[in-house]
Amino acid sequence: MEASAALSLQSCSWIGTEKVGRKTGGFARLSNRCLEERKVAMVRFGDPRRSGASIRTGHAERKIFCCHKKPSGSENFHNSFDEALVLKRKSEEVLPYMSGRCIYLVGMMGSGKSTVGKILAEVLRYSFFDSDKLVEQAVGVSSVAQIFEEYSEAFFRDNESEVLKDLSSMRRLVVATGGGAVIRPINWKYMKQGITIWLDVPLEALARRIAAVGTASRPLLHQEPGDPYTKAFAKLTALSEQRGKAYANADARVSLEHIADKKGHGDVHALTPTDIAFEALTQIESYVIDNAAALNHRFILG
Repeated sequence: MEASAALSLQSCSWIGTEKVGRKTGGFARLSNRCLEERKVAMVRFGDPRRSGASIRTGHAERKIFCCHKKPSGSENFHNSFDEALVLKRKSEEVLPYMSGRCIYLVGMMGSGKSTVGKILAEVLRYSFFDSDKLVEQAVGVSSVAQIFEEYSEAFFRDNESEVLKDLSSMRRLVVATGGGAVIRPINWKYMKQGITIWLDVPLEALARRIAAVGTASRPLLHQEPGDPYTKAFAKLTALSEQRGKAYANADARVSLEHIADKKGHGDVHALTPTDIAFEALTQIESYVIDNAAALNHRFILG
C-alpha cells in the first residue's frame, strides 16, 4: 500500500480510567506506551502523481475534499480535484512555519471542528484527535451525553482538562476540542502550547445543522423543550453569550460569513469543508508569520 499510518493515536491505551462512581474523580491519562509511540509516529504518503487527490491512511482511502453532495459529472469532479490541489499547495506553504506545533480547533457544538480537523490533519501530515472521543474512551462510555447523565458535567470537564494536558506535551496533532473546553482557563494554558483556531459559525446555521441530525448526542440541548431548531437556537444563543469572549482568545478566527462573502455566496451552507480548511490554513499562516518570535518563545517554554 502506497500510503499507510504507522500508528492510530485515537486507539492508544489509557491508564487510570476505571469507571468509577459519581463522587470519584478518576481522570484520563495517556499511558507511557502511547506517549512513547507518539514520538515515533509517522504517516507516509504515496506519490501524489499516482494517487491523485486522495490520501490513504492505513485501511481506507479518503479524499482530501469533503463536499455536501457527491460530485455528479465531470465538472463537479474537476472542481473537487482543483479544490484538493489548491488546499494541498496551501498546506505545503504553511507547513515550514509550523515547527511541529499542534493545532487546536475551538468553537460551538456543530461548528465542524472534527470534519475540518481531519482535513487539516491529512494535508499537513499530522495526526487527528477528537478530545470528546478520548474522554469517552477514558471513562469507558459511548457518548458525552452518557457521561453527563451517569456522572456530571463537572466530571466530564475534569477529564477533558486531563486529556488536553496530555495532548499538550505532544507535537504534530490537530485536535478538535469540545464546545465547552474554552470555559476553563487551565485548558487555554494547555492549548496555547500550540495554535488555537476559532471556527465562527452563525448561530442560525448551527441551529439548522443540529436540528437536522437531532439533539440526542448534545447533552446541553437534549433536555430543552420545543422543536429541534427552536431549542437549539435558544440554547446556542445563551451559550454564545457565555462563551463568546472565551472563543475570542483563540490565536486566529475563521469566520464562515467572511468566507461566504469572499466567494459570493449568500449562505454559509454553500461552503464546503475544504473551503473552511483552506481559510484556516490561510489564517494559521498569517498568524505564525506575524508572531514568529512570540510563538518560538512560547513553544520553547512549554
